[in-house]
Amino acid sequence: MKIRHIHLEETNSTNDYIKTLALEQGEMVVVSTDWQTSGRGQGTNCWESERAQNLLFSVMAQPLCVSVQQQFVLSMAGALAIKEVLDQFSPYFSIKWPNDIYWHDRKISGTLIETSLARGQISRFVYGIGLNVNQQRFLSDAPNPVSLVQITGQPLSPMPLLNCIVQSFQQQLQLVQEGKTPLITTRYNASLFRSAGFHLYSDEQGLFEAEVVGVETNGLITLRDKQKQLRTYTQPHATNSPTANKLRFVL
Repeated sequence: MKIRHIHLEETNSTNDYIKTLALEQGEMVVVSTDWQTSGRGQGTNCWESERAQNLLFSVMAQPLCVSVQQQFVLSMAGALAIKEVLDQFSPYFSIKWPNDIYWHDRKISGTLIETSLARGQISRFVYGIGLNVNQQRFLSDAPNPVSLVQITGQPLSPMPLLNCIVQSFQQQLQLVQEGKTPLITTRYNASLFRSAGFHLYSDEQGLFEAEVVGVETNGLITLRDKQKQLRTYTQPHATNSPTANKLRFVL
């Protein structure tokens, strides 16, 4: 897969910028920046980042033969790409459903995924990613941020780290292209935050304890509570939600 990398000193949003670019068949485009003036997270959230201290980038590509019903496999692959690079620094990283990366119970990376559809399949997807690298102080009201420098005690050069993540994206997307969805799903579920044991959650009915059963390629997560009842939830901010009842992790 051919890689085209564009680095900007400043932009409003790497996702917005990358979507203005033409994408060749078999190409992956990466746009990174030192500073975003309008960086977005899920919903109405913003991503806090000091200038040139962290990784702010977007990845755009065209998957082959990924149906709308299974588009969450792209989210799984993207989360695995980031986690498997971060695993080189600590054994305590996990994927908090749907695609945040956590170290213990602290958030180090968030992803905003946008897709384009054609004839019932994904014609283009964009990952917008924020990864905390060298930031020491966080001033927003985000409850639990952490950075690599806080974890390792050593500052890191962001660009070599980005190159490793891009290579990991290539490897994960190759598995998608080869139709190895079961392998991606197995690895994703094994990497989940709170993958073992009972933990505290809440939904519209209130607090409850449950264990994770698994996440499917349609993005639905299923939990089993202590009364052996299965509870299934759609992704936060999903527009095609089968239920308005949203899952919240109690940290």
